[in-house]
Amino acid sequence: MKLLVTGGAGYIGSVTTSMLLGAGHQVTVLDDLSTGHADAVPAGAEFVQAGITEAGGVLAGAGFDGVLHFAAKSLVGESVGEPAKYWKNNVAGSLALLEAVREHNVPRFVFSSTAATYGDPTEIPIVEDAETKPTNPYGASKLAVDSMIGDYARAYGLAAVSLRYFNVAGAYQGFGERHTVETHLIPLILQVAQGTREHISVYGTDWPTPDGTCIRDYIHVADLARAHLLALDAATAGAHHICNLGNGVGFSVREVIEAARQVTGHPIPAVEAPRRAGDPAVLVASSERARTLLGWKPEHPDLARIIGDAWELLNA
Repeated sequence: MKLLVTGGAGYIGSVTTSMLLGAGHQVTVLDDLSTGHADAVPAGAEFVQAGITEAGGVLAGAGFDGVLHFAAKSLVGESVGEPAKYWKNNVAGSLALLEAVREHNVPRFVFSSTAATYGDPTEIPIVEDAETKPTNPYGASKLAVDSMIGDYARAYGLAAVSLRYFNVAGAYQGFGERHTVETHLIPLILQVAQGTREHISVYGTDWPTPDGTCIRDYIHVADLARAHLLALDAATAGAHHICNLGNGVGFSVREVIEAARQVTGHPIPAVEAPRRAGDPAVLVASSERARTLLGWKPEHPDLARIIGDAWELLNA
């Protein structure tokens, strides 16, 4: 297939692009490099440095078979302080992209959504039919795009799949996390192991969990990327499918830190800190729909493997 990947110079976009190329697809990456990196665009992909509102110029008359849309602002804290950036980029930008897809008759659309659309869930594991009550503008912006995609699928026959991620980590074929502002637990822990950060903060040790720390569902980035390839095949004209992607198993903050100590051989000091407002105690996905609809299941569910692949890339 001939495919456009928006945000293909970012973490998940670059891994997915690499996997698409490996599967024999023709890929064009569109990225404005506001958070991505030009050297993260895999060899073999055509690269266009531009924003998503300019996607129409790339899609025009080129006979694309699908768009995989990763480009987004994604910092929860920033979205609270600067919501305009999130509504403009994530929502208005995605609307412009969908209009370009419709105008140029691109039949398939796979969207990088998020578990942040659910907010603070009342039932675990989280299923796709759970109530969506995002607690920040980032999650709200992604939910708005999911809603738009559903409308476009029903009205215009678009074949669309939204994949709602939980916690993504690890590395694949030389591509890994590289954020200017790092907020994810595993990369922050590995910074401590590297000696570039003094300690890892543990936000709350009195949560209603077995060891008192928050529990999250971690998924290997290679498993996540593979789901996008399967979604391209599973997309059905006129339908919008929503699938959660996670391991279905949660690990506590303490368990992640201890696993990183074992993998890296470093002590990794941890310092207790107060709870952060808005943090749910437990977030674990049900991925049964992805198993049924996409034929997907995680191939690398082991936490040590996820951390080990990220650590290996950092030390390559």
